[in-house]
Formats: sequence, C-alpha cells, structure tokens
Amino acid sequence: MRVLVIDDDVRLVALLQRGLRAEGYAVDAAYDGLEGIERAAEETYDVIVLDVMMPRMNGYKVCAHLRSTGDRTPILMLSAKDGDYDQAEGLETGADDYLIKPFSFVVLGARLLALTRRTRPQGRAVHHFGELEIDLAARRCRRAGVEVPLTGREFAVLTCLAERPDTAVHKSAILDAVWDSADRRGPNIVEVYVSALRRKIDRPFGRASIETVAGGSYRLRSDGA
Repeated sequence: MRVLVIDDDVRLVALLQRGLRAEGYAVDAAYDGLEGIERAAEETYDVIVLDVMMPRMNGYKVCAHLRSTGDRTPILMLSAKDGDYDQAEGLETGADDYLIKPFSFVVLGARLLALTRRTRPQGRAVHHFGELEIDLAARRCRRAGVEVPLTGREFAVLTCLAERPDTAVHKSAILDAVWDSADRRGPNIVEVYVSALRRKIDRPFGRASIETVAGGSYRLRSDGA
C-alpha cells in the first residue's frame, strides 16, 4: 500500500515511515497542510494519515478540501485532541477514522488495513497458486501447508506479482508499487527481493513459481510450477 503521512512532527513522521516501511508499505510525507494537499494531488495513495494541528492549514481544512475536490482516499486522522467534539468534527469533515495520540503502532496498522479493505475492490482474500497460498488479509504465506515467514517488503513484492498471475510485471512497476519516493532505489533492489523470495517459497520445495521474463520483468505462475 502507498501511504501519505501529513504531519508537522518530524520525529513522529520518521517513526511512522520506519515502522510502516518495515511492514512493506510505501510511505511519502508532507509536513504541513498545503504541502499535503499538493502531494495528494500529484500521487495516488491507498490511505492518508492526517494530523489535525499543523501550520498553514489544519487537518480539518485539509480533509474538507480533499473531499470537496472529489478525492475519496481513506483518511485516518491523528490528533492529541481527544474531546468528543474534536473527533466528531474530524469525521464530519470527511475523515474515515480518528486515532488519538499517543497511540499504539499495532492499532494504527490494524486500522490502516481495515480502511483499505473497506475501500479496495473486493476480490479473493486468499490467492492459491498450486501449493502456494498467499493470504492478503492476514499477510501470511504458506507452501504445501508450511508457513513461510516473509518480511513486510518481501510480502509486498510477492503481492504485486500475485495480483497479476501469469503476467510479466516489469521491475519499474514493482518499484512504483512497493517503494515510496523518499526510499526509491534502483531496479537492482527488485532483483534482491525476488531472489530472497525464491530462496524462501521455491527452492526448499523444489519449485520455480517466479519466472524471469526477458526485458526486466518477473512472472508468478498460476500453477505454482
């Protein structure tokens, strides 16, 4: 998922970026309301994490502006303002959820997943490729009934391929889907993660489900090879 964090607390933004990236998210950041509006207009995001008290434009006005322009991206509002009327105002301006600071990162992650499950087109929660099973909702992978531990980024790369079975997915498309602009690497980083996936989901089971396609692409076979 691509996440936009709009918050003027530089330290908190850095913590959110580090934690969410470890879970496989691509995270961009804006540090005031107007910059957040500009970033939201330039890129497509799966969810926006929005602070309330910010310079130039507060979170309530940012949220109202985005909704007035037809932007339906799910918005999770973060704030130390814990009054009932504060939360009501956030939801009434168009936020989908409201989380009070300080918060648990576990709860934040669960709420982000819940928001995107509600708004993304409904499809199979679990993908099967022969003996390979990819559970998108639980973010778990199994092969022949055996749990295969994956890092957040490995799971994100695998998901990118799983959503397009039997289709050549170019390295650039994987980069765009999995890495954010601040953490953007060269195409070789995709090769590193595909190699790691092969070591975990293919070789121990004598399979070759991830194929290399000429021209810098990879393909996940629907039969699990």
